[in-house]
Amino acid sequence: MLAQLVQTQTPTQFEDTQNSAPATLIDSAIDGPQHRRTSLSLFWRTFFLLALLLLGSILAWLQTLRSLEFEPRAMQTAQQLASQVNLSRAALIHADAIARTSLLKTMSDQEGVHIVPREPTDQFTPFGKNAITRQIADELSTRLGPGTVIASSVNSQSGLWIGFVIDGDDYWLLTDQERFNTAGGITWIIWLAVAGALSLAGAALIARLINRPLKELSFAASRVREGDFEASRLDENVQTGEIREVNIGFNRMAQRLAKVEQDRAVMLAGISHDLRTPLARLRLETEMSVADLDARAHMAADIAQLDAIIGKFLDYARPEKDALAPVLLADVVDACIYSYKNQADVQITLQLEDNLMVIADEVELGRILSNLLENARRYGKTPETGIARIQIAAISRDKWVLIKIRDSGIGAAPEQLANLTQPFYRGEAARTAANGAGLGLAIVEKTVQRMGGVFTLSIASTGGLSANIRLKRFTDA
Repeated sequence: MLAQLVQTQTPTQFEDTQNSAPATLIDSAIDGPQHRRTSLSLFWRTFFLLALLLLGSILAWLQTLRSLEFEPRAMQTAQQLASQVNLSRAALIHADAIARTSLLKTMSDQEGVHIVPREPTDQFTPFGKNAITRQIADELSTRLGPGTVIASSVNSQSGLWIGFVIDGDDYWLLTDQERFNTAGGITWIIWLAVAGALSLAGAALIARLINRPLKELSFAASRVREGDFEASRLDENVQTGEIREVNIGFNRMAQRLAKVEQDRAVMLAGISHDLRTPLARLRLETEMSVADLDARAHMAADIAQLDAIIGKFLDYARPEKDALAPVLLADVVDACIYSYKNQADVQITLQLEDNLMVIADEVELGRILSNLLENARRYGKTPETGIARIQIAAISRDKWVLIKIRDSGIGAAPEQLANLTQPFYRGEAARTAANGAGLGLAIVEKTVQRMGGVFTLSIASTGGLSANIRLKRFTDA
């Protein structure tokens, strides 16, 4: 009975000899060591480099403008202020009391220049928030002499205040600070913002134009990798000569690959037809003409093996992709292990999560599991008992279903694991017992990849070989 063959265990019961949970074993075997690294796309890298170049150019231009325009303007501003103070002081010194009152009113109304007495109790804020304004203050002090005070506010009243002396009396000259704005006011800030925005927009446009051919080439290369040669054709009439040459070369390469793929399919179809027809006749003639039953059985087995090898070649060379659909994993596993129920040299243990659904081709998934089970039956027998103890586990992890098929045989050397999925390669332990073409694991890996999954091999903690499959999980959500 099938119940005698298959022993179903709970997740807490299914543990290896080292008491490691199967979920951990599957995760580590399939995923392996991963090094996460962050990277920028070519577009963003080009954009950032161009933006850095343009912004650096703007800053360099601004520094040049500062040296050629701002500093001379600061000197000119200091000279104008010093002249204004000196003229005001001279006019007030040489005017009588009545004329001085009229002169002060005229200067206030028409020129916006106010002259008021300076009191000892006045509270003021020194003028010079940046290098240029400090340079103006220093230049004014030099031109007007010691004791000159320049302030940006007096008694909380903002403006450009210049303290000077007339006949031993202290006075403030107040004028509008905006008239001597060396930075050009808000206009410079707006101009710099607009220039920066235009520079970034230009960098984005240039980066997009530069990277568009590379993006198209990357897409075409991915289509070729998937075997879609028709969708991989690039434009051979682009204006840029270098890009045009690359596109022409890529198209010719894709055409050659498509021709090679087509020739291979035709050749394999011819091999299948030309070899299987005489094999079928040879099988029939053997069964009818050979009297020795034992010899006839051996000849028929050899012919069946040749036919199976031809089938392996055709399976490995199949270029088309599988039609994927939701598949209940438990049903496929039950169908695959059914043929082993009467074999005394096989014991299978199952641990499957309930209602696991995978995105796969049901027929191809069955062939994958059957291949792995047959491989475990042949080469995974315990040397002491001659029985192949096979454990099948499946769990869900986020968007994936992780499947593990593990035997209890002698396994393989660690340096051989990478070669076991190579076509026509057989490990040392299999050479004496194997009579196939060495394509079983290569077909499994290729078929799993066609279904969007990952296949890896690892050495089980019990010493046997562990085959690990990761397929996309189907959920109703």
